[in-house]
Amino acid sequence: MQERAVRTREVILRAAAEVFDEFGFSGASISKIMKRAGVTQGGMYFHFPSKEALAQAVMVEQGGGLDLPPGEDGLQRLIDITLYLAEELQTNPKLRAGVRLAVEQGEFGVQDDSAYRAWAEEFGGQLRAAREKGELLPEVNVDELAWVLVSAYTGTQLFSQISSGRADLHQRVVSLWRYLLPGVATPPLRPLLTFAARRRRAVA
Repeated sequence: MQERAVRTREVILRAAAEVFDEFGFSGASISKIMKRAGVTQGGMYFHFPSKEALAQAVMVEQGGGLDLPPGEDGLQRLIDITLYLAEELQTNPKLRAGVRLAVEQGEFGVQDDSAYRAWAEEFGGQLRAAREKGELLPEVNVDELAWVLVSAYTGTQLFSQISSGRADLHQRVVSLWRYLLPGVATPPLRPLLTFAARRRRAVA
C-alpha cells in the first residue's frame, strides 16, 4: 500500500506540474489536475489537502528526478549543469512548473526561497570544488558567487521565457557566462572552458 501511495503521489505531482506549467497557479484547478492524473477526489486530498499545498510541493520539488551531467566537479561541470537546465526548462514540465510557481508563489500565500537555496547549494558545491582545484580567482567568495549566479540565472531564464518562450535560453546562458567568467575564473582556465549542450534525459 505504501508503494502504491508513493506512485499515486508522483502521478498527481506530474499531472499538477503539467497543469501549472500550462495555466499558472490562478488558471489551474484541482478538477483539471484530477482529470489529468486520473485520480479520485479522495485520492487527491489524501496526498494534498489543497491546491496551495500541491503548488508548494511542485515548487519545492522542482529539481527532483533531474539527471545532471556527469564529469569532474568544478567550473566546467557547473557550466554544463546550467546549460543542461536551460534545455530542461524548454521541455521538462516539472522543472518549468516549479520555476513558474516560485515566481507566482505570492498568489498562493507563500514566501519560500528553499528552491532557490537548493540551487545555490548545488552551484556552491561545484564552486567549492573549483576553489580546491585552483580554478577561481583568489578574491572570489564562493557562497556569494553561488547566490549571484542563481539570481542572474533566474532573471535570465525569466527574460528568455517572456521574450522567446525560452527558445534562446541556451545562448543567453552562454552570454551570462562569457561576461561572468573574467571576474571569477583564472586566466589560464578560461580558454579551456566550453559551452556545448550536453543534454541528458530527466528521470521519469
